[in-house]
Amino acid sequence: MNYYLELIDLYSAYIIIGIMSFILLLLILLIISNVKYSKLNRKYKSFMQGTSGESIERIVLDKFEEINELKKETNIINTHLKKIDEILSITYQKSAIVKYDAFKEMGGKLSFALALLNEENNGFIINSMHSSREGCYTYIKEVIKGESFVQLAEEEKQALEEAKNSRKYM
Repeated sequence: MNYYLELIDLYSAYIIIGIMSFILLLLILLIISNVKYSKLNRKYKSFMQGTSGESIERIVLDKFEEINELKKETNIINTHLKKIDEILSITYQKSAIVKYDAFKEMGGKLSFALALLNEENNGFIINSMHSSREGCYTYIKEVIKGESFVQLAEEEKQALEEAKNSRKYM
């Protein structure tokens, strides 16, 4: 037992310095935590100023209701957009017109071939051939998947190719 007491006497200065260092470290940590707490408390007070806990709860619940309404509206809009996409896929989106002089007469290019196609290249070609002597002749030819099963004139082929290569809106 004597031996231990001598050791304590011998190292007491070191033990006291260690304990004081530990207390100093704890004091520094206490000051830091108090500063952080004060900042947080100021922020909380400014947040709560003029409102009660119940009114903040009401505000939060109102925001959740607004979010739910926005979700419903978004679903409605998405449903409408799907319908629009379906309609657009069957509407005529691609077109091309080629003007030409059908009978090589004087008077300019009054004849034309007009191709109208949907997204899947289905549609028709209207060919209007104008003659200053005989009047105007109009023909329509069906197009399925980008091809006509009726023989096409050169101008009709050109209008069909231009329409197939034209830019889609979707």
